[in-house]
Amino acid sequence: MLLWREPLPDSWLPKVRAHLGEVLVDHAHLERKAATNALNLEKYKELFGHLSELNEIAMEELQHFGQVLALLKERNIAFGQPIRSPWISGMMSQVRKGRREQVIDHLVVSALIEGRSCEKFQLLAKGVRDLDPALADFYAGLVESEGNHYATYLIMARGVDEEETRNRLDFFLNLDAELIRKPNDLPLLH
Repeated sequence: MLLWREPLPDSWLPKVRAHLGEVLVDHAHLERKAATNALNLEKYKELFGHLSELNEIAMEELQHFGQVLALLKERNIAFGQPIRSPWISGMMSQVRKGRREQVIDHLVVSALIEGRSCEKFQLLAKGVRDLDPALADFYAGLVESEGNHYATYLIMARGVDEEETRNRLDFFLNLDAELIRKPNDLPLLH
């Protein structure tokens, strides 16, 4: 996995534990967006050879969306409006325009989102076990999938241009660290 340049703040897990319902709603929206993202990546001609992989990711993300919706229903939590993530917005704002640049940046940011999800799901699997063992098991079950999506996106980017991917991964890891250090009181997964 990635060597993050900034750890998650110590305040993240307690904030999530205190707002599990809101975090579940946020998680549902993120899974839906992740499915859409995988399908949006299919627009790049550089990825035409990866359509089946992208479709598989989209379908898996939609399954996760359905699973989170079921968790919301079981817990009588209303599916509300999405809240804009400052971290994701900050990362996406730096995706360059221009076909080759854009596809590499889009893939690298997608990989980092999946990588942070993998990390956070591992923390949640342990960190909410005392509150909700079923939810802890759910998050533990998502870790491998998120890790696979991270690796798949990064491999695709390297297939477009290895050196540029390395440079942009360096850039986005620095940006991730900068964004992680910014205070964020919102009860969000990301």
